[in-house]
Amino acid sequence: MGKLTGKVAWVTGAGSGIGEAAAIALSAEGAAVVLTGRRKEPLDTVAAAIRQAGGTAVVKPGDLMKASAVSRIAADIDKRFGRCDILVNNAGLNIVERSWAQLSPAGVEQVIDGNLSSAFYCSTAVLPMMRKRRDGVLIHTSSMAGRQASLLSGPVYSAAKHGVVAMSHTINMEECVNGIRSCVVCPGEVATPILDKRPIPITPEERARMAQSEDVGDLIRYIACLPPHVVINEVLINPTWNRGYVASLQRSADEKAAKAKAMAKVKAKSRAKAKVGKRK
Repeated sequence: MGKLTGKVAWVTGAGSGIGEAAAIALSAEGAAVVLTGRRKEPLDTVAAAIRQAGGTAVVKPGDLMKASAVSRIAADIDKRFGRCDILVNNAGLNIVERSWAQLSPAGVEQVIDGNLSSAFYCSTAVLPMMRKRRDGVLIHTSSMAGRQASLLSGPVYSAAKHGVVAMSHTINMEECVNGIRSCVVCPGEVATPILDKRPIPITPEERARMAQSEDVGDLIRYIACLPPHVVINEVLINPTWNRGYVASLQRSADEKAAKAKAMAKVKAKSRAKAKVGKRK
């Protein structure tokens, strides 16, 4: 019997990447999982894999950027199971035209709604069910861009993910008295399909060095399995080969090399002047 046997977990963005990995990991611990995403086909594939492994999976597709869709799915979960013990608030997106020079109001709306509004909608939808049982855990996928402003991820994505971090902490501030816990997970680079939206393509070699969806999925499983009297408020997970760190080291090495080269030129000029002086 798994640690989550008898629990119900709602996983958003469950058709691929971190959401898929989290759903499979939670199911392996005994949870019945409700899978949500915009496209039904990938959700059906994930559900089939879970069922084949002996788990319970229910597919509930929907556009989480629409509050009405979120309310409908939450009502279906309440009607079918009478509870929602775990919310994995993982749905998110980004756009290619993400710099300030490229941004449009439509692009801003899409990224804010896809990452922040949807997270708020899902949180507000499950909290009443959790309050009734005086128990529950919400796990939100933010980003390292939600901790440090990032031009790589783009201004809007970074701002939205900062909002997810703030949202999670405020849930704990209010709902701790109701036995409800909220954790925000801030991954660095993870090899998920969202990388396909990067303006500069990521090579297969670079993806292999990144954190993998299964790594974050297992972290989410661990958080969900914690006893009710403790909460991990926030956790960061990054690849060991951190491209940001490596780039910083390379810049430092290049700067040292440039300084050494400049010093060598100065010394060479000084020696040349000294030789001329001796001839005179």
